[in-house]
Amino acid sequence: MKRLFDLFLGACAALVLLLPVGLVALAVRLTSNGPALYWSDRVGRDNEIFRMPKFRSMRVGTPAVATHLLQDPNAHLTPIGSFLRKSSLDELPQLWSILRGDMSFVGPRPALFNQDDLIALRTQSGVHHLLPGLTGWAQVNGRDELPIPQKVKLDVEYLNKQSLWFDIRILWLTFVKVVSRHGVSH
Repeated sequence: MKRLFDLFLGACAALVLLLPVGLVALAVRLTSNGPALYWSDRVGRDNEIFRMPKFRSMRVGTPAVATHLLQDPNAHLTPIGSFLRKSSLDELPQLWSILRGDMSFVGPRPALFNQDDLIALRTQSGVHHLLPGLTGWAQVNGRDELPIPQKVKLDVEYLNKQSLWFDIRILWLTFVKVVSRHGVSH
């Protein structure tokens, strides 16, 4: 049922967002050197690595680490990078990963391949068996502000409560958070 929901919502979103996606890609290309998309190695279901696209919000050559680990994240942002991140427009290409089945609309956010502490805690708690999501319970409860143990605690809560209605609630809360730009640090 969840996969059908993802395919239906993903196909509808792809049709509706086709023009905005094209405009954002053009804006990224016109405001900085390099490709419009950044392909990030992420940890998926059962700790399998997959390539996840995002609109590039950081300059070419930025280290592939979590943003909070950069000495001065703002120094690496492209001219429109901050806007893309705060508006979550950088996440739109992940529709591709949802349609491919690497991700779902709702689940724990996919860890970077080198976030060993997050990966280990998720594996210990069984969260690694979930398909990662475009948004998740931890996202709507703190996003960038949460320490890793708290994120995993919320991921476990999602694991135990998951249902179509809970996913719809999380999608609604995500919409509210994105519109208000709440919980975005960079």
